[in-house]
Amino acid sequence: MAVGFDVQSNGKRHVDRSSVTMADELLQQAQELLEGQIDFEGQKQTELISSVLLAVSGLFAFILGFALQNIYVTLWTGLGGAALAFLVVVPPYPFYNKSPERWLPSGSGMAGSGIEIDGKKIN
Repeated sequence: MAVGFDVQSNGKRHVDRSSVTMADELLQQAQELLEGQIDFEGQKQTELISSVLLAVSGLFAFILGFALQNIYVTLWTGLGGAALAFLVVVPPYPFYNKSPERWLPSGSGMAGSGIEIDGKKIN
């Protein structure tokens, strides 16, 4: 059952929980692959890597195209450099998550503080 439910003979819908669960699991896996979360240090690394790769590939494409006097070589070399930068920077490789942020537990900052209005403490 592709849609996750079946219409019974009495006209009522019967939800097929096994296919919904499997679809949810597949959606969860796809979301984890496409979400691409990296830490702040990883973001700085990817910004530097992408800037360097694009600059070097652009310069290389220009020099090669100028030497060969062929604009197609320039464009295809630049496109190849952009594709290389895409493959290096976009996937959330594990080395982009080496220093995750440590967040405070929820509510821990508000434990001792209360709001005071007209001399009365409100928790």
